Amino acid sequence: MKLKRTLSLILLTLMIGLGFRDANTQPATGVAPCLVGQQAAAIGFWTWAANAKVKVYFVSADFKAEELPFLLTALQNWNSVSEATGSGVRLEYQGTTTRQLSCESCLTVMRGPVFDKLKRHATSLTAFSAGHDQIITYATIVIDPILSNPRALLDAFAHELGHNFGLLDCFTCKRKSTLMNQFKVINEPNNVAAPKSCDIAQVREAYKELKVRVRPSPTFIDEGEEPEDDDTPIIVPKP
Repeated sequence: MKLKRTLSLILLTLMIGLGFRDANTQPATGVAPCLVGQQAAAIGFWTWAANAKVKVYFVSADFKAEELPFLLTALQNWNSVSEATGSGVRLEYQGTTTRQLSCESCLTVMRGPVFDKLKRHATSLTAFSAGHDQIITYATIVIDPILSNPRALLDAFAHELGHNFGLLDCFTCKRKSTLMNQFKVINEPNNVAAPKSCDIAQVREAYKELKVRVRPSPTFIDEGEEPEDDDTPIIVPKP
C-alpha cells in the first residue's frame, strides 16, 4: 500500500529481555505499589490510541497451523484486560496476509531475522506514526524463526504486545512480576503469558497520561544496553 507523504516512519526496535532505565515509579491500586524496576516496567513509548480497534494479521507463510492458537491466545490475554487497563483497545484478528500491511490501525505479525545474541533479542516492533508522536498508526511485529517452541512463542508475543501499550522492558524486575521481564533462555517459555497486575496498573497509568499529553515519537533505536553488573550469558537450546 502506498504511503502518504504526511506519514512519518519512526522505527523502535524493542528487545526481549532488555529494558530502558526510568527513575519514575507508578503506583498501583491495591495493597502494595508497583515499583518501576522492581515489579513494573516503565511507560511512555509506542501506544495504540485509546479505544482503537486494531486489525491484526499474520503473514500466512510464516507460521505453522499449530502455532496460530498460541498467537491468538496472546491476543485474547490482552483483550481480556482491556477494560481493566482503561485503554479500551481491542486486538481483532482478521486472518492472514501475504505481505506487510500499512492500513490504519493494522498490526502485521511476521517472521524475520531478528535474533542477535549480543543484543539479546528475538522480536522487534516497527511502529509508524502519522501524527509524528507516540500514537501508532500501524505497526509490524517481527518474530525470529529461532522461536520455534510454541509456548515460548506465546510468551514472547504477549511480551511484544505489551510494547504496543506503552510498556518498556524491565530487566531488573522480579521474575514473573511482569510480562516485560527478561527472558533468560531464548526459545524456552518465560512462564508469563498474560498481563500481570502491575502490567495492568502501568498500562492504566499510560492511558491516563495520554488524556493529558501525547509524547513526541521516539527518535532513537535501543541498542540493547544491559546493566554493567549483569554478565549472564545468553543460552540458546539446541532444537
